[in-house]
Amino acid sequence: MAEEGSCNVGPVKDKFLASLLSFGLTLWITVGVSEGRLVKVPQGPLFRVEGTSISIPCNVSEYEGPNLQHFEWFIYHPDKPDTPIGIISSKDPNFPYAIYFPRVKSNEVQLKRVQDNIIELQIKALKPEDAGEYECHTPSTDKRYFGSYSDKVHVKVLPDELRVGAEPAHPAPSLARQAPRSRSLMEGEELELTCTALTKSQEHTHLSVTFGFTNSSSSSGQEIISIRRDFSIEAGTEGSYAARYQNREILVGKAQRETYVLVISRVRPEDKGLYYCTAAEWIRDPEGNWQQIIERTAELAQISIQPLSNILQVSAHPAETRLTVRDTLELFCEVKGVSNASHTIMALKWNVTPMKGSPQEQLVAVLGPDGIVTLGQHYSNADGTRDISLERTGIEQYRLRIHSTQPGDLGTYYCSAIISIQYPNGSLHEVAHQKSKGLKVVLKSEEVTVDATAWSGTFPYYRLDTLELFCNVSVGTSQPVSLEISWLVQSLKDKEMQLEHKVASIDRDGVTQISKLGPEVSISKVGPQSYRLRIYSAQHEDEGDYVCNATAWVRYPDQSWYRAASVRSTPVTVYMYARVWDTLMIPFTVGVVSALFVGITIISTVTCCYLRKLAKR
Repeated sequence: MAEEGSCNVGPVKDKFLASLLSFGLTLWITVGVSEGRLVKVPQGPLFRVEGTSISIPCNVSEYEGPNLQHFEWFIYHPDKPDTPIGIISSKDPNFPYAIYFPRVKSNEVQLKRVQDNIIELQIKALKPEDAGEYECHTPSTDKRYFGSYSDKVHVKVLPDELRVGAEPAHPAPSLARQAPRSRSLMEGEELELTCTALTKSQEHTHLSVTFGFTNSSSSSGQEIISIRRDFSIEAGTEGSYAARYQNREILVGKAQRETYVLVISRVRPEDKGLYYCTAAEWIRDPEGNWQQIIERTAELAQISIQPLSNILQVSAHPAETRLTVRDTLELFCEVKGVSNASHTIMALKWNVTPMKGSPQEQLVAVLGPDGIVTLGQHYSNADGTRDISLERTGIEQYRLRIHSTQPGDLGTYYCSAIISIQYPNGSLHEVAHQKSKGLKVVLKSEEVTVDATAWSGTFPYYRLDTLELFCNVSVGTSQPVSLEISWLVQSLKDKEMQLEHKVASIDRDGVTQISKLGPEVSISKVGPQSYRLRIYSAQHEDEGDYVCNATAWVRYPDQSWYRAASVRSTPVTVYMYARVWDTLMIPFTVGVVSALFVGITIISTVTCCYLRKLAKR
């Protein structure tokens, strides 16, 4: 019997052990798969600077109950590491302890719900007593108490050791706001600003320094260029700063351990404004992320820019010039205001609006930035360019000289100055252009005197005679001239109306023009300066006052003609006398007419009487 009982105990024991092993395995798997409620805050320590703000997120997961979870925040001060002090609760407004209640009421300390299960503790202005270990606790909504219900992070509040200013940091710049220095620069000059940034923090921190400025046209500041915490350089994205940095127009660097320098090699009008320097202190948290812990800005200088277009002054003289052909023309141009401008290049040119021909301006000559003079296309001829010079005679003086002037040089002359700024990459940018008032240039001919004397070849003139009139011309000048001779007549019937008629002329090229039709008139040159007018078979209608008009023409080098002088002779009165035959013709005609009248009368009377007698028979 005993043996049988001993034999049945073994299977029961094995079954119990198997059940116990299965329960333990199930419990291990359940615990391994689900750890229950989990509350997480950032890994510490977190470093912040006194007076700055902090935001600590708290996240709860793997919980049961409603989606909306509540949070409670505590702090453990270093001097009482085991005593929690209630800061704030998302559920209970009376939760804060007395030392935090005023700050919670004034929203200096507050909670910001991000999601149902995430909340942030925000403290606006940290105080030294805010240093300690912060605990985020979540009241349980689970069916059973399982998992972690709180998490802690250590916060260190560092003293404010960052100093930023426009002056050297020894002694340290005052934190009180000071009026920025005012500086006035000319467009194109170099602007150099210095910013000092220094921290005495005992922690391992990095600094970043940003130069910026603000002006009246922008409500917020514009970032010009920065030295980042990793010592890389980044230009501002607004405006043209990135391009100007690439062109080496904007430079930034660290001159000494605590000194940073901004250089704008060529300032522009849009660079005017208030310049400032912003320094930020960064620290690396345990998770490897860089966190900005403080930022401070210092005003450096108030900069005003004088545009070159506002100070450039261009004037020219003399206002009017009268020249004799082949003389030398000299015009002067004065350029003021930009002689001391930095990094500028000037081109100066002369234009003319011709008195004849096209009313558009024509380029006479231009003095380029390289000092080379180029003439306009209208001042070149088949034999090459004319003798024209444009040169600098003083710091601000320039002279245009045209040798052997011609009538085509008549017109109004203008001097223009074009100012360009040369940038470090060699490019040029025009910034100012101004033109002087016009200078009138009038060419006057060498004095030419002309005298004309008219006289009659024979006297008196009878009807059907050949009328001969002579004109002797004398010219006083040293230059060659061509004469134009015209004979004019004022007939007796036209005297009351003061009318004159051209009889004949010889133009300056020697071409004869006869105004009276037919071969009855001729004009010819009978001597070096003597001219003859002939009217054949003159009639009484040819009577009148004859005048010789002499005009002197001068030919210029450009082959154009200039009317130098003109004169009228004293009138020569021509009267036609009757011949003897013309005198006898009057009584002869009267006698013939009278005889015819008497004869006709007698014949008529005789005939009449004879007819009467015949009628009576």
